Amino acid sequence: MPQTALAPVVVYIVDSDESVRQALGRLVDAAGLATKTCDSVDALLRHAPGARATCALLDVSGLHLCEPEVWTRLRAMAATVPVIALSARDDPETRRIARALGAQAFFRKPVDAAALLDSIDWVTRAEGQRGAG
Repeated sequence: MPQTALAPVVVYIVDSDESVRQALGRLVDAAGLATKTCDSVDALLRHAPGARATCALLDVSGLHLCEPEVWTRLRAMAATVPVIALSARDDPETRRIARALGAQAFFRKPVDAAALLDSIDWVTRAEGQRGAG
């Protein structure tokens, strides 16, 4: 997968399951993209991604349990960093949470690797084009 010409892509991987973070990290690394992993939304927000061509792969399971201030900060981050939602659950409540967050895509785990990489490429290119205009 090619990187955008504007900035190196950094993919933040947020999942409480270490084995999932590692597997997604290997997949994204193999595509030639940089990764940063976080075990929670709080950890992601502490390392607030700011690079222009960045995206976050975010396990949305359990986001309904977030404190209102965390949810507010997460939505503010999602306004500038494209989010790709992941979840082991595919039900109306989980999809509602992904939509409320403004997720650009939603994938049920286990994730199809090619589709996920295509989605990362799509959201980071779209983000790079917005930043270039």
